[in-house]
Amino acid sequence: MRCIIIDDEPLAVRLLESFIEKTPDLQLLASFTDSIEGAAAIKEGKADLVFLDIQMPDLDGMELARIVPPQTRIIFTTAFKEYAFESYEVKALDFLLKPIRYSKFLAAIDKAREWFSLHLQPSTIFIKVDGELRQLPLDSILYVSGMKDYVMFYITDEKRPLITHMTMKAVEEMLPDEHFMRVNRSYVVALQHIRKVDRNDCIYIGDEIIHVTEAYLPAFQAYLTQRM
Repeated sequence: MRCIIIDDEPLAVRLLESFIEKTPDLQLLASFTDSIEGAAAIKEGKADLVFLDIQMPDLDGMELARIVPPQTRIIFTTAFKEYAFESYEVKALDFLLKPIRYSKFLAAIDKAREWFSLHLQPSTIFIKVDGELRQLPLDSILYVSGMKDYVMFYITDEKRPLITHMTMKAVEEMLPDEHFMRVNRSYVVALQHIRKVDRNDCIYIGDEIIHVTEAYLPAFQAYLTQRM
């Protein structure tokens, strides 16, 4: 797992660097005592884990946590235990209280290993179309629509959808929720292919306009807020 450290205390940085160095499956990409420089590194999206102090000048850890890409996980490091609850609101994997012991560090890394083992997703899926298995790159899927026990996969550069016998629930379970979202009973959309969302909560994607219904609207609005 590729790591970044952001902490304005040089001693704390050196301690974490030593922990990462002696933990076999960790790789240190960079360390920062300047939170603004650290923010630029976070946005590049190359890190799997960010060890993030909370109280820092310029940008604090909570502010930085909100720009962390969805595929990157946060482990907070701080001397102030009162931040523990707030840290979980930004989906931190763990909260390490300074001075950090190596045993606590390893426990946090075990949580990270577990998270990545559960969430790492394949780049393709197979669906059965006309009695044959078709392999689809996930990034080629625009959206999926359902009708009873059949679903239609709408693909980039394909004029007609691929029809397969499957339920929408099975589609949701198959597609990684970091990149796909169900927006009404009949549609799952690829988030990266959304062109725009109008004031009526309609998504423009491919040649289709898809309405986000009330039951699915809070999750979709939370996604948009995170990206703005």
